[in-house]
Amino acid sequence: MNQLSIKLGYWSALLSAATFIIFSLCFIAIVILNPLFFWTDYADYVAYTNENNQFFKDLAQFMMLAFGPLFLILLNSIHDYAAEDKKVLSRLAIYLGIIFAAMISVNYFVQLSIVRQNLSHGRPQGLEQFIQANPASFITAVNMLGWTLFFGLSCFFLAPLFHGGKLEKIIRIAFLANGIFMILGGISYIFEIVVLVFLFMNFGMGGAIMVATFSLAILFRRLGKAVPPLTANPA
Repeated sequence: MNQLSIKLGYWSALLSAATFIIFSLCFIAIVILNPLFFWTDYADYVAYTNENNQFFKDLAQFMMLAFGPLFLILLNSIHDYAAEDKKVLSRLAIYLGIIFAAMISVNYFVQLSIVRQNLSHGRPQGLEQFIQANPASFITAVNMLGWTLFFGLSCFFLAPLFHGGKLEKIIRIAFLANGIFMILGGISYIFEIVVLVFLFMNFGMGGAIMVATFSLAILFRRLGKAVPPLTANPA
């Protein structure tokens, strides 16, 4: 690996971990500051957003929007790290990661732009199928497909790339665990098992990805110290 790839891997891993930490803090703030919301109908949701501060919800969604491109940068550094005979797996992880990032980016950008704008300006008409809080909406299904199937499969292909030491074993187990959590979360969503969706998509994924990304940041930090910077050849 060259120094640029290592630095990109280090910072994308560190910032990816930060997005999940901030997301978790936002979730805690929402629980503390606002009454819990369970989807009943569109009118109740509009009333809820008008009566309660949406700052932490918007910040949490922005963090997940940022995670998409950060994950793609991280995947490219992992591809450079992967052993030559396993680069087919890292390429598959990248291809699946691109689909994942595209699908969740559409969702979170829609939430932060047209949904937020129209609700704040009192124009809620026609938004019901574009609200993530609505578990039966089109946009929620798109978002869940991105997280559960494509993100889950990408993590499955990443897991075998890490072997050797204890740190690599932690990364491998974290990616494998997250792949399992995502697939189970997708199945739970299809069969409307709300409690399992909540557990797999929040505690399961949040814990596994924070472990994986923090560990990757440490790994790339070590690699950066081991790889000397490139110097120009003397004339």
